[in-house]
Amino acid sequence: MTQTLFTIEELSVGFGNPAQNAPVVKNVSFSLERGKTLALVGESGSGKSVTALSLLKLLPAHQANYPSGRVLYQGEDLLQASESRLRQIRGNRVGMIFQEPMTSLNPLHRIERQITETLRLHRGLKGPQARVRALELLQLVGIDNAEERLNHYPHELSGGQRQRVMIAMALANEPELLIADEPTTALDVTIQQQILELLKELQQKLGMSVLLITHDLNIVRRYADQVCVMYQGEIVEQQGCRELFDAPTHPYTRKLLDAEPRGRPQPLNATPAPLLRTDHLRVWFPIKRGLFKRTVDHFKAVDGVSLELHRGETLGIVGESGSGKTTLAMALLRLTASQGQIRFKDQTIEQLNQAGIKPLRRQMQIVFQDPYGSLSPRMSIAEIVAEGLEVQGIDDPDEVEARVIQVLRDVGLDPEVRQRYPHEFSGGQRQRIAIARALILKPELIVLDEPTSALDRTVQKQIVELLLELQRRYRLSYLFISHDLSVVRALSHRVMVMHHGKVVESGPADAVFFTPQHSYTRELLSAAFGAEHNVKSRH
Repeated sequence: MTQTLFTIEELSVGFGNPAQNAPVVKNVSFSLERGKTLALVGESGSGKSVTALSLLKLLPAHQANYPSGRVLYQGEDLLQASESRLRQIRGNRVGMIFQEPMTSLNPLHRIERQITETLRLHRGLKGPQARVRALELLQLVGIDNAEERLNHYPHELSGGQRQRVMIAMALANEPELLIADEPTTALDVTIQQQILELLKELQQKLGMSVLLITHDLNIVRRYADQVCVMYQGEIVEQQGCRELFDAPTHPYTRKLLDAEPRGRPQPLNATPAPLLRTDHLRVWFPIKRGLFKRTVDHFKAVDGVSLELHRGETLGIVGESGSGKTTLAMALLRLTASQGQIRFKDQTIEQLNQAGIKPLRRQMQIVFQDPYGSLSPRMSIAEIVAEGLEVQGIDDPDEVEARVIQVLRDVGLDPEVRQRYPHEFSGGQRQRIAIARALILKPELIVLDEPTSALDRTVQKQIVELLLELQRRYRLSYLFISHDLSVVRALSHRVMVMHHGKVVESGPADAVFFTPQHSYTRELLSAAFGAEHNVKSRH
């Protein structure tokens, strides 16, 4: 029989003065059973993380308040517990994996020290004993060369390895509950699958409960037992996982389930004109060693890639981190040195210097992954969007304003907002601003580098629909770089799969998705869509 570990009753959470500010989490109730996974699902701002952090009172004490509710751990109300009692539970009976391991791990301390800290605090282990346990934990979470990794700093590990270290720290004292806050958001699909399978295996081995916080419904479908859907701080639906996916009752739940990016790009002309070509393009970075820093080898980030992109076409480029996708894009835009031929329209451009390439910049634009990082916080939206016009010598104030207004309308933004600043917009709106900045120069080619990876699923769907509409209206060509295969499938005419700098498979999108030829492509598809994709792909 299942046993209740945590019970949350009518929990409300607010910030600032309770008399002036309404709660951001309102009367939330749910239970966590031993050995089960409960998923908190919802878009950014729905209250998922605030709810999870409240279980251990991890929100800033001088800002957060709890107008109502109880958090019962085996009958004890943790909202009323003393700080010393909470320290006994945090990291001991309840572990937590935070969303971004690079900011959660201390960059100044080696991995061994960070793992053994919790062992010292809660179990009194020191010296060789603590090191042996830390080594066991790294081996438990599947890190290769675990003894060597103990001496590494966080920046020396990959994203997947850092996430595994976070899991090792969270599991160090064999907790009864593991809170996993978006544990796979920034990871490649194959690494995502490895991390989630690892958590599932460890859950069964240790008999612990898991509170999984995510906006990825594919993950929820495959790993959760119970689901709570949150919207504007409230739980609007709570069901078993299978029941929720088979028969959702709340309109917001149905909206989330319907938010899978869909659509198909407009068919190309029978004989589309080539816009961009490469022939055996290479980007090799020298590896230098010794006193005189002689080149002993090369890191082959892009190794002999040939591609062709037509007018009005989208070429999806997929692969894991480190496969060479972004480096390839930087080389095509002449932002990274490369060897091999690059032809844009009818001009060979690989030998052009910056002065020679500048006139072509208006025809070749890029949209970056993180719009907040790529938009200047000191410039208004009008200044950001118009910056390219100024660089290209278009400085007539009336023309600039007219083009800014038009391009904001094109991307679905009210031109009246153009005097506001980036921090005043949501993530989806900021990405629309980034697209407007690229679009204002009326380019023929736009490189889209992971433009939807940081967005909620409903916002991703809106951006995909926007990109398809802009392509239809202006006959744009896209190089679409992503590890989100559902978005790639919705946007791309053709798909190119990269692995370790090489192209392992290329072809029409439907052929690559439903009859993949290379084992690596099949591995990516299985990790993204589950084993059922292999069955569908055969029909």
